[in-house]
Amino acid sequence: MIRVLMVSDVYFPRINGVSTSMETFRRALARQDVDVRLAVPRYADEADEPGVVRVPGRRLPNDPEDRLLSWRGMHRAVRAAAAGCDLIHIQTPFVAHYAGLAAARHHNLPALVTYHTLFEEYLQHYVPFLPATWLRGLARRFSRRQCNSVDAVVVPSSAMAQRLASYGVRTPMAILPTGIPLARFAGGDGAAFRASHGIAPERPLALFVGRVAHEKNIGFLLDAFGHALAHCPDALLLITGEGPAMDDLRRQADRLGIADSVRFLGYLDRQRALPDCYAAANLFVFASRTETQGLVLLEALAAGTPVVALSAMGTADILADTPGCIAPPDDPRAFGEIVGTLLADPAACQALAAQTLQAAAHWSDDATAERLAHFYRQTLASHAANGQIAQPAVQAEQPAAGK
Repeated sequence: MIRVLMVSDVYFPRINGVSTSMETFRRALARQDVDVRLAVPRYADEADEPGVVRVPGRRLPNDPEDRLLSWRGMHRAVRAAAAGCDLIHIQTPFVAHYAGLAAARHHNLPALVTYHTLFEEYLQHYVPFLPATWLRGLARRFSRRQCNSVDAVVVPSSAMAQRLASYGVRTPMAILPTGIPLARFAGGDGAAFRASHGIAPERPLALFVGRVAHEKNIGFLLDAFGHALAHCPDALLLITGEGPAMDDLRRQADRLGIADSVRFLGYLDRQRALPDCYAAANLFVFASRTETQGLVLLEALAAGTPVVALSAMGTADILADTPGCIAPPDDPRAFGEIVGTLLADPAACQALAAQTLQAAAHWSDDATAERLAHFYRQTLASHAANGQIAQPAVQAEQPAAGK
């Protein structure tokens, strides 16, 4: 049994890719003889859970979704939670990173980082009054320093590994995408979802799922959908999620004259409503150029929904030669024409949908968790070989690694 402490500045009920990755791996790793504990923020009055330590924080100005954790409180909580663990897996680069690193040094444990977010491309959206080139340089130096301070780095895509190497990261890296629980997304009731939202059964439906933020490039999708409507006038675009770009996107839809063909749904419950939503859609559309993986593409495939997405950064690994996926040019008109042509042709959409489940099987949560458990064992063995942790703890894992 390996005991891992995952440390993060975000977790459910805050919905994003980091929270989803942690939950997915925690459940799947349990089937790989890995016990995962969590040290994460407290947002309100979340119920206590076994193995989950909640740390208070304060609200951030203009950002009701996130919390700024107490530096002292997080360090104290992580150090206590790390007692009896074999390694620490850091998930975010803020207070959690430094608390996790300090606890690893205190307990003489190896520390891993998962690099989830391409900050080089994000900061300019949130600090627009500073030069973009200056912000990119700051993000690169910051990321290089953090990644080189730990024993190993997990990245969700080959593009991210290449980007970090270009920053000067020399720490061993493993490309380990987050998997998806196939059964959860395969059982959605699309007809029930359409009925509950007043969408006719035959209406062509495109779907975006994700944080409604500027870096997700949703404005590109709105531009593209204007062109799609020329080919399929009764099509509807659903935008599922919430975030700081919502008001701008509503105004953009009005300016484009497509407001009646776009519907903003907000957050949906991941256990039931979201799988139903995926199942209701004829196509999943995605245009982010900065994703480190693109979990929502995999969720769509598992639900049997074909994907039309830009091939950039992490999504390139998913889209490359994957059945049920189309990667149009990075041009709104070309993208929209492909979406509109497919939505106007139900048989073409169904032919793509028939290929998606086979593609999704490659990305199952059990398959990726098995690879992460193996990487944990490799990291422990390397740490022990360097004389940094007690040898018996690693020897106990060697038979499991050889199964």
